[in-house]
Amino acid sequence: MTDSSAPVFHASAPVRLDFAGGWTDVAPFCREERGAVVNAAVELRAHAVVRPGGDTYRLVSEDLDQALETSGPDALARNGKLDLLKAALRRSGIGPADVRTRSEVPPGSGLGSSGALDVALVAALDAAQGRLRSGVELAEEAWQLETIDAALPGGKQDQYAAALGGFHQLAFEGGAVQVRPLHLAPEFMAELERRTLVCYTGTSRVSSNTISRVMSRYRQGDGGVADALRTLAELARQMGEALQRHDLNRVAALLDENWRQQQRLDPSMRTETMARLESAMSRAGALGGKAAGAGAGGSMFFILEGDRGVAEQSARDAGATVLPFTWAREGVRVW
Repeated sequence: MTDSSAPVFHASAPVRLDFAGGWTDVAPFCREERGAVVNAAVELRAHAVVRPGGDTYRLVSEDLDQALETSGPDALARNGKLDLLKAALRRSGIGPADVRTRSEVPPGSGLGSSGALDVALVAALDAAQGRLRSGVELAEEAWQLETIDAALPGGKQDQYAAALGGFHQLAFEGGAVQVRPLHLAPEFMAELERRTLVCYTGTSRVSSNTISRVMSRYRQGDGGVADALRTLAELARQMGEALQRHDLNRVAALLDENWRQQQRLDPSMRTETMARLESAMSRAGALGGKAAGAGAGGSMFFILEGDRGVAEQSARDAGATVLPFTWAREGVRVW
């Protein structure tokens, strides 16, 4: 039973666009070599609402259209149903509570929505217990929640973008993350926003499956995978420089090259739907683009040269949904 008089705690965290270097933040690569990612937070958010109290756990994921009410010593055991929410409650130690989550992007979008949800969950549960963490501490706790407790393999870039907001160049080595904010001129940020088109292909994917497959090949000594990952890390370094020079053409070219390297990691990276969208965007005058996140479905984003209206219509004609967005200068919010 829920205590309807208990206070309610809300948190939201932004998703991200990964400009370069994605995959290199994932173990074992980032433990054995130096990974690097450049990303930017996007004002599309994951939300978590927590109402502590009562004598049962009530969990609702609006995006998955799943709900669960449970109690007893095994109430939060991992069993394939709302395991991320259960893991968040286990780690927090808050006891029985109502937890409800939703996202402003489609499931499997490739925009890091699970990482944003991790951060929002941790922040809302922290607020309910009067706990305060720094942005970095919040990102690390959120990664532990998803990757260790919920056993969903992935890197750390999504959680850092969600916790901190803004543009960042992140370096990953061993267990450490070095955070370097990228300070871009407001005029360039506005132009980049106007000329970036984010398209959801309509096909979601389970990124953890692709991640496990690629990293297994890396562990087995696949030279092609290792070389692609090292190249992706170098492209992130170059992308940080291009953004700080406000060189939009170079940014677009690096997106293209990053996408070529991603496709070297796994044969399923570029689906037929994504190929159709790429062709449509090329005809509409896109300068460059790539998959958001792991690839193999989800979203793609492109830097435009020509008329935005023409590009948007071309994307829709190719079967994609154009997602509205602005850059998120602020990371997680709690109220």
